[in-house]
Formats: sequence, structure tokens, C-alpha cells
Amino acid sequence: MINDRRPEDMVRISTPELADAFIEEQVKELRDRIGEKKVLLALSGGVDSSVVAAILIRAIGQQLVCVHVNHGLLRKGEPEQVIEVFRNQMKANLIYVDATDRFLDKLAGVTDPETKRKIIGGEFIEVFAEEARKLDGIEFLAQGTIWPDILESEKGIKAHHNAGGLPEDMNFELVEPVKILFKDEVRVVGERLGLPSGMVYRQPFPGPGLGVRCPGAITRDRLEAVREADAILREEFSNHGLEGKVWQYFTVVPDFRSTGIRDGERVFEWPVIIRAVNTKDAMTAEVEEIPFELMKHLVKRITSEVKGVNRVLYDFTPKPTGTIEYE
Repeated sequence: MINDRRPEDMVRISTPELADAFIEEQVKELRDRIGEKKVLLALSGGVDSSVVAAILIRAIGQQLVCVHVNHGLLRKGEPEQVIEVFRNQMKANLIYVDATDRFLDKLAGVTDPETKRKIIGGEFIEVFAEEARKLDGIEFLAQGTIWPDILESEKGIKAHHNAGGLPEDMNFELVEPVKILFKDEVRVVGERLGLPSGMVYRQPFPGPGLGVRCPGAITRDRLEAVREADAILREEFSNHGLEGKVWQYFTVVPDFRSTGIRDGERVFEWPVIIRAVNTKDAMTAEVEEIPFELMKHLVKRITSEVKGVNRVLYDFTPKPTGTIEYE
């Protein structure tokens, strides 16, 4: 039976040999458990779900049905990238669902972070259920749960979209091949599975997406500000050699405004908060030191190119006391 808990004496997967042994064990157990049935996978295109997809493809091939849901909370260009990599390059059995309006309508006016997470997670399950009803033989739901997700959920730090939560009337069994691994181990396994390095070392992105980077009630205009500012940040980090050197970096647009001046006129607009951290296992994190000249350049670009934004702030808080994400 596949482990539900990480063994206390488990050696950290840091070498190709350890990764190969893990993959071989998982492939055998998945084949034994799944047999000839089909698996539905929530494929976000992030590191965790991509590695799960690769393991399952190796184990059961076309019995895996990948569903990519565009919930309107993805980063700029992300849905297109997922389709290109998985459908066109990896020839995966991929279903694309644009559910943007459905998600954003349900999130309208909701301010509580946990309620937002539960709405997003619950709606994901509903979308998968609808897709599953169109298919024959689906008995398993695969998820990219990793060990920190389990630990933080158990400690009550936050509800996690990848820690169970299936409705009672749904007969899917969960398949979570990497649930006992830390993030750095998932990357080593991904390399051995032959995934592109850009995917394996892509910075983590939460299941609720930009929804956790848009504190307060999500609005389409503020969500777009998060998306555009994030695209600028990622572009400039790449241009300045920080891509791949900083573990996670992103922008947040909180639900408050402040007075500013633009073209000699008073404006009342949002701030963008930049967060950039380094960590090994996501349990603790240290803040990255961004060169001051780069920070000034980011401020200039964001305040001039992102509609509705007049300030840029930098978050210097490590984990603890702050979590990596804002909600």
C-alpha cells in the first residue's frame, strides 16, 4: 500500500539513485492499485501536478486523463503554456476547461481567506466531477499534494486545496504519488522523469492561484493588476539573472487604496507588494535581497504600466512570522 505518512527514517531524496528508486516503487504500486481503470488529474502545470502527471503517464499511459482548469486566477500566459507543453509536446490526454466566469462569480464579495480557499477548492472538485461524468471508467482522482501541505493542514495553519475534501457523493479514490515528499525532492524526481528544467524549477504556484494574492474580495480589475504586476516582476527577474536563483517571487495587491499623484492630478489607487523568498522545503523562508537599482526599475515599470497602481512596497518578513503566501 502506498505510504500515507512520511516515514521518520526516510532519507531525503537528493540523488538520481534515490529518485529512481522512489519512481520505480511508485510506478509499481500505482499499476497494482489502478489496474485498467482511469485516473483524472488536476493538472495546473505547476511542479507538483506536472511530476504527478509524469509518474502516472509512466505507470498507466493513456489511462490518465489530465484536466486543466482555467479558473481566471492564473498568471499571464499560463493557460497557453500548459496547453503547449502538455498537449503539444508531451502528447498528454488533456482536457482544457475555461471556467473563469464561474469561479469569479462565486468569489464575488467574499473576503475571508479560508472561505475563498474553500470556494476555489470546492469548485475545482465540481469541475472535475462534471468532466468525469463525461468519461467512462474514471475511479481515481490524482492530486499534487506534497508533505508540507499535509503538515500545515494538520496544524490548522491553513486549509489546503490538496488535502482531501472530496464530497461524500463522489466515488473517486485519491491518488497522491508525491504526498510524502518535500518540494526539493519533487524537483529531483521531476528531473529523473525527464520533465523540462523550466517546468521542474518553475517557482511554486498555489492551487487557489492569484486568489491568495488578491487579499479581500476579489475584483476583476484588481486581479488584473496582480497579473500584470506579476508578469513585470517575472520578466525583470529573468532579465537580471535572478530567475532560478530565487525560490519564489510574486506580487500582491491588497484591498486598500492610498492617495498619489499622476500627471499633476490626484489619484486614489492600490499598492503592489513584492515578495521574494528563498527556502529549501517551504517550512521556513528567508527574504531575498533585491538590488536597489532593480527595485527602482520595478517601481517605475509597475506604477507606469499597471492600471490602478500608484505605490510599490517590498515585504521583508521571513517565515515565520509570515507565511510565504498572503492568504
